[in-house]
Amino acid sequence: MKTMTRRFLAALALCFCAAASAQKFPDKPIHIVVPFPPGGTADLLPRLLVPELSADLGVPVVVDNRAGAGGVLAANVVAHAEPDGYTLMVVPVGFFFTELLYKVSFDPMRFMGITILASYPSVLLGSPKLPAKDVRELLSLVRDKGARLTYASPGAGTNQHLSAEMMKSAAHIDMTHVPYRGVAGAASDLIGGTVDVMFDNLISATPFIQSGKVKLLGVGSAKRNPAYPDTPAIGEVLPGYESETWMSVVAPPGTPAAIVNRLNAAFVHALANPANNQRIRSWQAQPVGNTPAQMAAVVKRDAARWTQVIRAINLQPE
Repeated sequence: MKTMTRRFLAALALCFCAAASAQKFPDKPIHIVVPFPPGGTADLLPRLLVPELSADLGVPVVVDNRAGAGGVLAANVVAHAEPDGYTLMVVPVGFFFTELLYKVSFDPMRFMGITILASYPSVLLGSPKLPAKDVRELLSLVRDKGARLTYASPGAGTNQHLSAEMMKSAAHIDMTHVPYRGVAGAASDLIGGTVDVMFDNLISATPFIQSGKVKLLGVGSAKRNPAYPDTPAIGEVLPGYESETWMSVVAPPGTPAAIVNRLNAAFVHALANPANNQRIRSWQAQPVGNTPAQMAAVVKRDAARWTQVIRAINLQPE
């Protein structure tokens, strides 16, 4: 009986400590860990929001790039960080099924979702040397003319890889996967014609599309993108095909709900800022800023969808 009483009192003390911590939050700098190199979508989005976040929260907000192992190194650090709201991480949808791709010591589904920052379609890109101007002609090259094509990706299990595999399955075609260690190398070889096609997100791909260095063959959104009305949605050719991705912010497992909600309010406010909102839209992305509960529903839906693709191609953890 005494043991149970001591445990109850200890649990009660922890609750009081957590409540007190939440009440004074924040009172020191907040670090947003980006598990990828500078310059990509995961880096651009939080840096855009930093001034508004700092003003709202009343403390400095710092972006900290910690690239390596497809984001696993940073995730290990954040998973074991103090769940006090001062260490956050920016993650794409692929983070939530990390355990299917890598041998990890954390459960991504236990991280506390704060909000989805923005969503954006995947796009199918072609080398300038590719004798096809859109996804219809690409499929014709493979189906009717027997072309043996290659597709690049920044690594097995990435959104780019899975988007291509989903297209292959829907179209009943075969293309050879050429994995790289990151987007930069894959994009460089696509531009040079070493590989034929590649999926990427529209934010990263826009400069190469606009400069004519790559061909935009199709978009993964349900409808055509307003910025490229002449480019078909892949779903027009392959009914039901859809590949959109998003970038979100999470906190370590066990972060109190009061702190999660305070952070959510700050991010939603920053995303609603007209200048920030317009800048994100200029990248052909859609600002989101949903609640933690809404984010959890999206995570559950999309993780299940991509898990089916991973299992269909029998992708094994590295």
